[in-house]
Amino acid sequence: MSASIDCKELADYFALPVYDSLKPACVFKVEGKPYAIEEYYLDDLKHTVHFKLPIQSIEEPVIVTEMYELAMSLIQSFDELEMKSLSEINYMHSRLSNIFHKRWQVYLLHSCVTLEEQSGIFLATVPGYRKIILATNIAESSVTIPDVKYVIDFCLTRTLVCDKETNYQSLRLCWASKANCNQRKGRAGRVSKGYCYRLVHKNFWTDFIPENLVPEILRCPLGTTVLKIKKLDMGGPKALLATALSPPSIGDIERTILDLKELGALTTCVQAEDPHDGELTFLGRVLAQLPVDLHLGKLIVLGHVFGCLEECLIIAAALSLRNFFAVPFKQYVNGYRNKLFFSENSKSDCIAIVNAFKILFCFVDSLICLICNLAFQFQVAELYYNLKKRVSAFNMYVETEPSAKDQECVYKQRFILQAVIAGAFYPNYFTFGKYDEKIAVRQLAGKDPKTTVMLKNIPPYGYLYHKQLQSLFRQCGQVKSIAYDGSKAFVEFFRNPMEGFKILPAVYLSVKMSQLKIPLELHIHYPDDIERQLQDVRVASVKSLRVNVDCQNQTVEPVEISFGTSQQSKMIPNHLLSIKITEIVEVGHFWGYRVEEKNMTALQALAAEIDHYNLVDLLVSPCPGLVCLAPLTHLEARGYGRARILYVCGDLAEVFFVDYGNRSKVPLKKLKEIPSCLQELPFQALEFKMCKMRPSAKSLVCGEQWSYSASQRFASLVNGYPILVKVYSLVCSVLHVDVFHYLECKELVNIRDVLIEECYAELAEESYESRQSHDLLNGLFLDKVNKEEEVAVSSRKEEKYLIEKLLNCFSDDKSDTPTHKVT
Repeated sequence: MSASIDCKELADYFALPVYDSLKPACVFKVEGKPYAIEEYYLDDLKHTVHFKLPIQSIEEPVIVTEMYELAMSLIQSFDELEMKSLSEINYMHSRLSNIFHKRWQVYLLHSCVTLEEQSGIFLATVPGYRKIILATNIAESSVTIPDVKYVIDFCLTRTLVCDKETNYQSLRLCWASKANCNQRKGRAGRVSKGYCYRLVHKNFWTDFIPENLVPEILRCPLGTTVLKIKKLDMGGPKALLATALSPPSIGDIERTILDLKELGALTTCVQAEDPHDGELTFLGRVLAQLPVDLHLGKLIVLGHVFGCLEECLIIAAALSLRNFFAVPFKQYVNGYRNKLFFSENSKSDCIAIVNAFKILFCFVDSLICLICNLAFQFQVAELYYNLKKRVSAFNMYVETEPSAKDQECVYKQRFILQAVIAGAFYPNYFTFGKYDEKIAVRQLAGKDPKTTVMLKNIPPYGYLYHKQLQSLFRQCGQVKSIAYDGSKAFVEFFRNPMEGFKILPAVYLSVKMSQLKIPLELHIHYPDDIERQLQDVRVASVKSLRVNVDCQNQTVEPVEISFGTSQQSKMIPNHLLSIKITEIVEVGHFWGYRVEEKNMTALQALAAEIDHYNLVDLLVSPCPGLVCLAPLTHLEARGYGRARILYVCGDLAEVFFVDYGNRSKVPLKKLKEIPSCLQELPFQALEFKMCKMRPSAKSLVCGEQWSYSASQRFASLVNGYPILVKVYSLVCSVLHVDVFHYLECKELVNIRDVLIEECYAELAEESYESRQSHDLLNGLFLDKVNKEEEVAVSSRKEEKYLIEKLLNCFSDDKSDTPTHKVT
């Protein structure tokens, strides 16, 4: 029996009547002879620390920074003593890992570590090194590590608690019981004398730390227990549970029965004498038979009803074991990237699990696994087959899928699965709320929130460290540019021009880094050293310059006056533009170029200038984002054109022609170096988005954004017709437009009206930023803007000179300089 169980309580519960009294059950104690373990509390350590020990509160269990520092000091002192004689774990691990001169082997022990990481804990320690294990309460009883000598106990634990309002379970940090802490103490003293350091005050331990934790039956849902009682026909749940060792309250039992009725597991009969009771329904009988959470059981039944049983069995099996996407420590960003990939932009863990499971496992005559780390995935597969066998007793079988499905059928099936998930977990699921567009635009200074993240606490002269910042975000995605504005920096990631208007995975990964509290530290220079280089220049004017770093071209320049005064906004006329569409990204989103005489003349002049050069092969290895020259193969034009590499695969590269807007696959050997003078010329291709329109419900059901039939219809409306557009607004370099074409009767038709009339789209309000841009374009006074820019030219030249001077004086990669944390 575990040492944390109250033996007397159990003995009294199973007492037998003897004559006129109850005789408790016999208790046999078999004690080993462990080595002595000395106990210490904060009071014993007050002379060894150089800071004031915090006062602990029973209402707010938390590990403050000083406690981490104290634990660090203790660990460092153990070696000296012998010579003379989690998020909490992750944080502690990062602190220990930063001490390079100590001969330590640091291991993690919790439920989500991989088997490889677990096995390292039991290996013999390398001679001369100390083994440090950062563990959750899993170390209390689940594992035995023989060579533990010291235990440092924060006296905290995370306990599964059910919220009475929502009936939703969550792990909450609370004070551990004395029984739990004594179990932790017992990890030491197995092979030699042990020491236990409890980081609480002695009187707090005596007066506030409970003897035992609240029993699970009093803090977790009772639904499964009530269903078992009804299945075994053991009488009313209230009467039976009242005889439990730790009986739950009547209110909790009644609330559970009402929840089961809402779930559909118990009958709801108005005429019943006891409204807090009911008979098992078919769903209730199934749930009582399945070894999974009740909502997961309902998911399986709904999956059978709506024809997606296999997917629901996979979700139930994976969520029951909780850590399907377990990843090695410090690889959380890569793990989250995998989850994003498998979710296919659905933002759903359940969809990600289904796709990952189907890819990792092939179901043929036997189970074939395609990955190296098998253990946990085999557990999921084993539970999947177990559930599959159990539901077959209720005539539920996984149907064989047809070998070929059209794309709309696939999207319909996924929509049905999402509806089933929502129905099964009701009311416990999350939705994406609307954000305040005005605040988003103001905080991001007009940058696109789908491609940009904002950092705060940037040090003075922050642009000197742009290479370090770019390196920190390299694991998230390819950084396109970094804009510095005072103590803020805006990191913009590269967006494939052929992708729709969705939030980039790199943005999600950056936000995840922040949630995981992954430190972003820069090695900075002393401000006094920098200011000495500026000599007589006004320091304030350079210290917080608004600077833009182009990471692709490696240029660092002061920011020009923006928002409404850009070169592009001057080029937008107040009349219809004639364009040629060269690439459709999705319905209403496309690329093209202007076909008026002036623009065509400019394109022809550019082509002639390219032909004039003696082209050479690329001087660097081709990589995504690189601008080069590539052969024009899909347009009327011939020769070479300016292009940006989208990706490289084998001997081919997919390129995007920046002056025409189309893409093509080109052999790597045909890519040529672009002369610097041609690279500086403005790109002629334009990106368009139809304004005041969004997918209809019908279209969303049949596609991720737009259905296949909607895409086909849009292509038929724009291909082969003279296309005219009228600009509504300019948002993040994308022209929001109304699109028109001429019918045979020479009638001008708005394509948006056609899509809405045929139920492919519906009217929608433009974003706040688009409406703001629309008002700005309508009231733009170009003469005033030109005067402002003429005044600013000379000052920008001086600022650019000073930036280049500082960049040349201070290298960006010194590791011996002080560090500065950005957030």
